[in-house]
Amino acid sequence: MSYRSSLSAVLAEVVAPAAEVTVREGRFPRAAVTALGRSGLLGLTVSPEFGGGGLGPAEAADVVARTARVCPATAVVLTSHFAAVAAIESRGGSWVRGEIAAGRHLAGLALNEGGPGEQGAEVPYGMSCSVATRFADVVALRGRKRRVVASGEADSYLWSSRPLAGPDGLTLWVVPAQAPDLFVPARPGGGGPSGSATSTLCADPVLVPADVMLGRDGGGFDILLRTVRPWLLELGAAIGDDVGPGADVLGPGADVSGSGADVLGLRGEDLALGSGRRPADSLAAT
Repeated sequence: MSYRSSLSAVLAEVVAPAAEVTVREGRFPRAAVTALGRSGLLGLTVSPEFGGGGLGPAEAADVVARTARVCPATAVVLTSHFAAVAAIESRGGSWVRGEIAAGRHLAGLALNEGGPGEQGAEVPYGMSCSVATRFADVVALRGRKRRVVASGEADSYLWSSRPLAGPDGLTLWVVPAQAPDLFVPARPGGGGPSGSATSTLCADPVLVPADVMLGRDGGGFDILLRTVRPWLLELGAAIGDDVGPGADVLGPGADVSGSGADVLGLRGEDLALGSGRRPADSLAAT
């Protein structure tokens, strides 16, 4: 079955029947995400070597565009997921890529910091206030990300921090959602379409294995610029004008054109992205 046929079935049988409740009650579309995973659509862009579909941003954008017409929240969740997966595909390990391909893993972006409603000003593109400190084979991540899509719902987050080696540049980490002290605060903030679980995500601190670093220390900006940003541009444009307030996935200054850019809060010249998870069952348990 083609990915388009699989998507049509999921939209008709699972996404559409729950779309009104998702919007009205602000309920995360868990059943939709599970169905998308089981149908192979969460793994659409993972290499066939790991069991994925091996397709690219054009096909992912087609999935997002068709989903947005039925359920805006699910479309924004997919946008964050596909952008995070693009980075993981470029530098990530085999285990997480296999889990995504198998439909058991929802990824998200946790890159955006500061701004209105938060303590402190917007953080410039290519910089981070989040701190990483290494102790042998363990890294302590401390920081606060805003407007993270699927916050408390994804299985991992692409998290940005200052490099271990110094204050300049960015380092990226694939942070497991079940990591202790990764949490959504009692007053989580908001933004994004109703039901997208767009919220603040905090690490206070979070201890992760050093090998969850994505790429080299200090090399995160290059991954964001060359991989994540182009995917977000195409995926954001696919959503269109009808989704509602932006999830602000890219930070201030991110030069993004197209109607979908407003949906994701992509603007100007900055690139500080976002996503997180409350302690909760993973897709594998659904």
